[in-house]
Amino acid sequence: MAEPDDGKIYWHCPDPRAIFNIYKIKTPRYIKKMIERMNLKFTINKNFEFVIRSCANRKETWISNEIIEVYLDLHKMGFAHSVETWAEDKIVGGLYGVAINGAFFGESMFNFIENTSKAAFYFLVDWLKSRGFLLLDSQYINNFTRNLGAIEISKAEYLKLLGQALKLKCSFI
Repeated sequence: MAEPDDGKIYWHCPDPRAIFNIYKIKTPRYIKKMIERMNLKFTINKNFEFVIRSCANRKETWISNEIIEVYLDLHKMGFAHSVETWAEDKIVGGLYGVAINGAFFGESMFNFIENTSKAAFYFLVDWLKSRGFLLLDSQYINNFTRNLGAIEISKAEYLKLLGQALKLKCSFI
């Protein structure tokens, strides 16, 4: 993560670590109704650069230009992925992260219409489950991720779970 003040990039390894148990998360009814009412559609990797730049477009952000360039390279190599939420012909929300074997490391989300990033998140959860993923890593917990279902686990528990996830042969695409 880049520090918002100076742009320097620092390695983060929080203890405790925030994760989502994707097999215990279900899409809330209000999100399902919003998806139906607004006729929202979802795509994968349709416009990764737009998603990461939208995530970075905040008053204070850890996503520096250097970080963007690295993630664009990771996307070209097939590791970084985006989920886009569409209303008609416009992206209105989304998220991105990195997939390695059975682990997905969620990085950031954005929305132009309220709750459309949440819709992308629940789409991602279903996507990961359908492909046999074990771990959805959120790094840090906050009120937003807690409301989505994030929990904190110790570093030791996390490393064990990560080891199991990395042994799986899952494909994001």
